[in-house]
Amino acid sequence: MISRHQRILFWCLVACILGMGFWLWHVHQRERHRLLALADNTPIDAPYTDSEPIPLELADDDDGSITLETRQIALPTERTARARALLDHLVTEYSLPDSKHPLPSGAAVDGVFLLPLPVVGHALDPKAPAGPNGERRATLLVPPAPDSPQPATPGGELAVINLRSSFVNAHPSGVEVENLTILSILGTLHANLPQIEQVRFLVDGQPRETLAGHIDLLRTYPTRDTTTAPAQP
Repeated sequence: MISRHQRILFWCLVACILGMGFWLWHVHQRERHRLLALADNTPIDAPYTDSEPIPLELADDDDGSITLETRQIALPTERTARARALLDHLVTEYSLPDSKHPLPSGAAVDGVFLLPLPVVGHALDPKAPAGPNGERRATLLVPPAPDSPQPATPGGELAVINLRSSFVNAHPSGVEVENLTILSILGTLHANLPQIEQVRFLVDGQPRETLAGHIDLLRTYPTRDTTTAPAQP
C-alpha cells in the first residue's frame, strides 16, 4: 500500500514536471517572438553580394576626427536596402565595447527612401471625377520650387532617412557628438553611394527639430567626404 509520504512526493514530482514544461514553452515562445521581430527588420527578399570591402567614415570623440576605415561586409544589391544595411552596420560599429564614438545599441534606421532630384510633388486634381466615396485619386505634377535642391550630376538623388525614436532618444546630447554622427552618416553614404547627393532626416516618419537637442534635423544636408584630421588642442 502506498504511504501518504510517497503520495505527496509523487504529486510534487508531477507538479515539478508540469512547471518545467510550462517554463520551457514560455522560453520557446519568447525566443520565437524575438526571431520574428528580427526577421521583420531584415530585408530578406533582397539578394546579397559576397563579402566585400566597404568604406565606413568612423568618428572619434577623443579628437573630433573622422577617419576612413574598411570593413568586409555583405550588403544587399538593391540600392535602397543597401543604404539601410550600410547605416545599420555603421551604427553597429558605434555600439561595440571599444567604440571611439559610443552610441546606443539596437536598430537605428527604420527605412531609407531614395528620390530623384529635383523632387517633384503631386497635388489632387480638382477637375478629376470624384470616386464613389467622394475621394479624388487623380493627381497633378507640381514642379519643384526654384530653391529646391538640384542634382549636381545626372541621376543625383535625395535620401530620406527615417530614424527610430528609440535611437534618437537615447543618443548622447552635445554639439560635437551629434555633429560627428551626422557627418559619419553623410560621409559613409557618399563613399558607397555617390548618386546620393542630399540627405533629409525623419524620426518615426515625422520631422524633428534636433538629433539630441543641438544638431538640426530639419535642413537638407549635402553628402561629401567628411574625413577630418584630429582637432588641435
